[in-house]
Amino acid sequence: MQLCCMVMRINIDCNGCCRKLRRILLNMKELETHLIEKQQCRVTVSGRFRPSDVAIHIRKKMKRRVEILEIHEPPESS
Repeated sequence: MQLCCMVMRINIDCNGCCRKLRRILLNMKELETHLIEKQQCRVTVSGRFRPSDVAIHIRKKMKRRVEILEIHEPPESS
């Protein structure tokens, strides 16, 4: 797996939703950093992971729709 940065949109209504999302992200071992922007309903995560697997895991745990907005992968140096 290569280093990846992904931006997702998740509907975060209240502080409880934000806490639950934070707990889910902290328990995922493949994530190195995360940033939750509550006002914009955006979550940015980075680490060594497969983007679809992370989105599916969050969707199952949160029981909310997860929309992948951007995926940034650094170019491979030769």
